[in-house]
Amino acid sequence: MNDDFLKLLVRKRIILIFVFLFFALVIYELVKIQLIENVAYLAKSEENSIKKMEQQAPRGVFYDRNFKLLVTNKPSFVAILNPTKYDSKFDSLIEKKLQLDSGYIQKVFSQSTTSRFLPVKIKKNVGYDFIAWYEENSDSLPGVSYEIEIQRDYLTDISCAHAFGYTNEITSKQLQEKKDIYSYGDIVGSTGLEKYYENELKGQKGISYILVDSKQRVIGKYDDGKQDIAPVKGNDLVLTIDYNLQKVAEESFKGYRGGIVAIEPKTGEILVFSSSPTFDLRQFTGGIPPQKWKELSNDPKKPLFNRVSSAKYSPGSAYKMVLALAGLEENIITTSWTIGCGGGFLFGGNFFRCTHAHGSVNVTRAIEASCNTFFYQLMLKIGLENWAKYSRIMGFGSKTGIDFPEDNSGLIPDSNYYNKVYGKGKWKKGYLVSLGIGQGECSVTILQLAQYASLLANFGETYQPHLVKGIIENETQNYIPLKFEKVKTPISKKTFDIVRDGMFKVVHGSGTARSVFIPNLTIAGKTGTVQNPHGANHAVFIAFAPYDDPQIAVAVLVENVGYGATYAAPIAKKIIEEYLVKKNNIEELVETTIIN
Repeated sequence: MNDDFLKLLVRKRIILIFVFLFFALVIYELVKIQLIENVAYLAKSEENSIKKMEQQAPRGVFYDRNFKLLVTNKPSFVAILNPTKYDSKFDSLIEKKLQLDSGYIQKVFSQSTTSRFLPVKIKKNVGYDFIAWYEENSDSLPGVSYEIEIQRDYLTDISCAHAFGYTNEITSKQLQEKKDIYSYGDIVGSTGLEKYYENELKGQKGISYILVDSKQRVIGKYDDGKQDIAPVKGNDLVLTIDYNLQKVAEESFKGYRGGIVAIEPKTGEILVFSSSPTFDLRQFTGGIPPQKWKELSNDPKKPLFNRVSSAKYSPGSAYKMVLALAGLEENIITTSWTIGCGGGFLFGGNFFRCTHAHGSVNVTRAIEASCNTFFYQLMLKIGLENWAKYSRIMGFGSKTGIDFPEDNSGLIPDSNYYNKVYGKGKWKKGYLVSLGIGQGECSVTILQLAQYASLLANFGETYQPHLVKGIIENETQNYIPLKFEKVKTPISKKTFDIVRDGMFKVVHGSGTARSVFIPNLTIAGKTGTVQNPHGANHAVFIAFAPYDDPQIAVAVLVENVGYGATYAAPIAKKIIEEYLVKKNNIEELVETTIIN
């Protein structure tokens, strides 16, 4: 009896212990949920009702060298659709309101390469009428919305499109490479300075926290906006471009294909960067329509192509000074070395023509009269390797180092090149004759020609050509000038004096560019007419002025028109006249006004 009682008592106690432990566990979990994890659950609850919105930062703006504002920003409305919430039954209505073709929305959805949970931009530069209509009917339009996007705004009548470049929405490939910096839908520089100086221009995105209800409708700002982070505008660029000069260059080139570069020889600052034909950057704000992009891409005139630093051309007779520098500096010739020009040169059974029968000419006269016969023979005298050596010394055959994404190195052939192309021992000296007058396999860019003109102007010294003088920091508004490497050749001043004298006589003697003469201004230059197997000849002219104190060096190339003296030289004259004559007249007027 006692044993049964004891067993029953033990069972009761065991049951009580289990009951106690059960309730203890329940109480612990309640305490844990209510007190310990309350903060975490509260935060999770708030997270479900708080939406983090990124705010695009305004890009830095562009000024010209005189602080004239060229490129700035403007706000623009963008219509967006969220595929997971949007009902396709609204397609025809939305397309009608946005003036889109029937079926456009579904076409955009099908071509989208981003996550289906991310909003899709349907149309940019949306008018206020759509925004007003949407605000009135937003409750009935699930998945439809809009946002404000900052776009580029171009304030002047110059194009400068190839230099400025354009922005575009980040591509999937770019996003994959820089996902720690950018997000889907971000605007980035695609070409030109917009691309090269992207890190300076992009600024820092802001963050806005908003309250939304269960249907993701905006209720208001979270914590009265106290947690928001304002976007920080990008840094501004002060360009080397001279607005007035760029305008003259673009107007002078209307109807022509080719390009102009003008450089300040002592600094390497690019005053003019103009490729023609050009295009209107305003077409690219908010994204260029596919049809317009197709038109520009398929245009036979190739307006999108940057002819200044990407295109390669034979330099023609403008290249003759390279050969002259090589012959003089290597003591292969002197100013007393002459040849007789009877109108051409017979070599290897071929007759290489000259422009005229110049008679007896030395190196200075050969530059002045652009005597092909002299340079045919000089090329054979100094040899391919010396020619290639001095070509590279003068900046050809390699990139210039410009602060710009497109910088073609061109081609300077040497014996290795000819051995590779024709086979060792299978090429002849006759191949070299054309190189003496800037023809044959030799190819350069207009930018390289402008740097070459700067080196000739400044006795073999300049700086890397560049398009940006300095940066204005957004936060401090401090101006920080940029530094670029010096370019210096090992060629003596004596050699440059001889060659520059020939260039002086091209304009001020009986040379090929007498039409460039401007009273009270000394200009040195060299014309070139480049044979073109695909059409009419290209016209080339390089120049610098004033002769004794060069302030500007210019290179002009006009495609498929004819003689350099007829087409390229007059354009260079306009540039030089605008920069030096009109500028000096204005300065004198200002000084006179102050004195009076």
